[in-house]
Amino acid sequence: MATNLALRGSRVSRGRMAGIALAGVSVAVLVQAAAAQTAAPAQAARAARDGASVRLTIPKGSLESGLVAFTEQAGVKLVYPTELTATLETEGLDGTFSPLDALTRLLEGTGLTHRPAGASTITLINPRYVQFGPEPVASVRLDELSVEGEGRGTAIVAAGLPPRSGTVGQPPVPYAGGQVGTGARIGMLGNRSVLATPFSVTGYTEKLIRDQEARSVADVVLNNPSVRSDAPPFSERDSYFIRGFSVTNLDTAFDGLFYIANPRRHFVEGIERVEVLLGPTALLSGGTGRVGGTINLIPKRAYDEPLARLTTTYISDAQIWTHADLGRRFGQFKEWGVRFNGAYRNGATPLDKNEIEVGVAALGLDYRGERFRAALDLTHSRQNITAPTSLFNAAAPNVLIPRNPANRRNTASAFEYNDSVYDMAAGRVEYDLLPETTVYVAGGISRYREDSLSSYYLITSPTGQATNTLAIAPTELQGMTGEIGLRSNFQTGFLGHRLTVSAVEVNNKNFSRGYFPPSLPSFETNIFDPVSLPFGSIATFGLPRASQQPLFSELTARSVAVADTLSLGGDDRFLLTLGGRYQEIGLKSYVTRPVPTQGNLASSYAESAFSPAIALVVRPFENLSFYGNYIEALTEGPTAPALAANAGEIFAPVVSRQKEIGTKYDFGTVAVTAALFEIEQPNAFTDPLTRIFSVAGLQRNRGAEFNVFGEPVPGVRLLGGVTFIDPRLTNGNIAPGVPSTAFNLYGEVDLPPWLAPGLTLTGRAMYTSGVYYDTGNTQTVPDWTRFDAGLRYAFEGVNGKPVVLRATVQNLFDERYWASAARGFLAVGAPRTFILSAAVDF
Repeated sequence: MATNLALRGSRVSRGRMAGIALAGVSVAVLVQAAAAQTAAPAQAARAARDGASVRLTIPKGSLESGLVAFTEQAGVKLVYPTELTATLETEGLDGTFSPLDALTRLLEGTGLTHRPAGASTITLINPRYVQFGPEPVASVRLDELSVEGEGRGTAIVAAGLPPRSGTVGQPPVPYAGGQVGTGARIGMLGNRSVLATPFSVTGYTEKLIRDQEARSVADVVLNNPSVRSDAPPFSERDSYFIRGFSVTNLDTAFDGLFYIANPRRHFVEGIERVEVLLGPTALLSGGTGRVGGTINLIPKRAYDEPLARLTTTYISDAQIWTHADLGRRFGQFKEWGVRFNGAYRNGATPLDKNEIEVGVAALGLDYRGERFRAALDLTHSRQNITAPTSLFNAAAPNVLIPRNPANRRNTASAFEYNDSVYDMAAGRVEYDLLPETTVYVAGGISRYREDSLSSYYLITSPTGQATNTLAIAPTELQGMTGEIGLRSNFQTGFLGHRLTVSAVEVNNKNFSRGYFPPSLPSFETNIFDPVSLPFGSIATFGLPRASQQPLFSELTARSVAVADTLSLGGDDRFLLTLGGRYQEIGLKSYVTRPVPTQGNLASSYAESAFSPAIALVVRPFENLSFYGNYIEALTEGPTAPALAANAGEIFAPVVSRQKEIGTKYDFGTVAVTAALFEIEQPNAFTDPLTRIFSVAGLQRNRGAEFNVFGEPVPGVRLLGGVTFIDPRLTNGNIAPGVPSTAFNLYGEVDLPPWLAPGLTLTGRAMYTSGVYYDTGNTQTVPDWTRFDAGLRYAFEGVNGKPVVLRATVQNLFDERYWASAARGFLAVGAPRTFILSAAVDF
């Protein structure tokens, strides 16, 4: 009994937090009998599963106490939040009953009922208060759960949630409003409550992805004011600036695994949640890079209820997008799950001459047993772009950067292209050695191939004169990653422990000759009136292909990490996380030309480093937390460029450091967070006098973040915030490409039923301050503001199945702006874009 209560106690704070956070939508509380670790209750569990009768003696009184006795005597598991039963009474029972019959008798007169959630696991629900977000349906779905009722205080549970020490299954349930999660994957630490996490993290839900009609991960993370895109919207890739530091799509994780997500652009059809963890993550995730933050993609899993949804979308100027989402569970207790997402999109975009064709197929398989869980994900995507814009558009030194051209103007010629194909397989297996101790193994492989003929311009005059250069860059990227670990929650005296041990190995190979030699022509153009070369002016027959490229570079990283989160008294009021990761990083580059020396080792290094971390959460009240952290990032060492006096010299890995303090407050249906941070990253440069390249500089970003999310009043949902950053270099100049202010606010308002039932108004405002383009702070790029607006109408179709119509206008006022000037490249923002869609469930 003591162990049972301790387990319930360790979960109660999570359930209470979620109850406050969701105003009635609680994280599952798993109540288990103490004897579940012995043979006798295992036999009772089998009896419960088989329907055999068991002897029960449960006195009249508190329903919560009666349920605790029931789980112990019947040997079954109940999944429910304690708030659901806290004020209820039971008449008790005494005799021999089947477990389900006994539970029905215990619940008589309470308004509660039950249903199976797995082998010997039962879910308690209050059926009166179950609905599916703002879109009414006949049955309960487990992707978007919300509750309305007297006081908005009745809770329900999402079956299929993994135990605290596991991650296979549905992610933490959404917060009030359904747009973000109550918890997120914190690297090796696993799923953690947002309120009790000593980091700034947000998990954007699949509901938000659909409601905003997002096409790729970049559309989703744009909701975070600390994230800005630094790649043109009509290029072949997504790339980001997070807290003022570059984070490429190559650094995106898929289900916690790195170097297997699409290294250029990952589409969201098969994604359940997009999580953004701000700040360095060496301890949490290992690997290299990701100084500003980490993006993690959680794949979709089948819900308990069948899902068959077809969405058809029109995107201006002439793109048609069809997406099918199918899911179903099988088995006596719905142990086996299958989720398939398939999509095809093709047609002209608002950019002149630009067309895009995208095909996506994502299959997610999973199994959830009594103690064993497993998942397998297979993803294939193709992207073919006609007349793509280039990431590498730039301005010459000391040239006044002109106003951006019309955002429909395309400097690429119509015969330019970028064609790519991506394949990935990832698996994860976990086994509960004890109810709160899980071992896991995960791994994945991916291959990305890209063929292209594109151009990039260099602005040479404030009037828009530029030199346009054609180039090809056939590339193949191969990624492989593996992880093995253990998570355990246990108690030693008055100290609670959440111990995590992890070992990771990643490998990333780049098959390329680099950016191909400039054997293709350059020509003069003007960004306001671009020159377009005719078809046939460039012989494309016989151009090298991605499959023909030699190995250019190979990165290998191995690491071992240990972390322990200590808590006082077994609750979450005081949480101290101590840990570190020891990493070995090897980088090899190879000669790719001339051919006689192709394949020879050009340079290499193998270095190791230890990255410590410490983080603290103090919660004086259940709905208020203060936190602080010190954490590091490890980046592979730079190599001196060809024009430096020490050309080819390789430097050791670079360590970046973050110090952060913050607070989070949960009002019940709306939450606010605030953080102050400082990140220091060593940077390298070539001395203009000695021409010696060295790691002697430093970029220090100090910033403040304020965020809000939730549903402050019924029918009104908010998501957004503001970020202020002071990015300084060693010489006191402001770091280029980093805005001092970034603001986002997305909102939804459900119109009253008497006025327009099922109709929701949506809108978003984004502001980014001006930035410096160069390190000398002589070239500037102005600020920009963008507004979006939309409508959503939900109603019941044939046989009561939900139908949702959506309409969105992005860049409502057709603002012309440079969307980014990061990493020395200029990106033009997208013009006004119309998106219309209809989603039908069958």
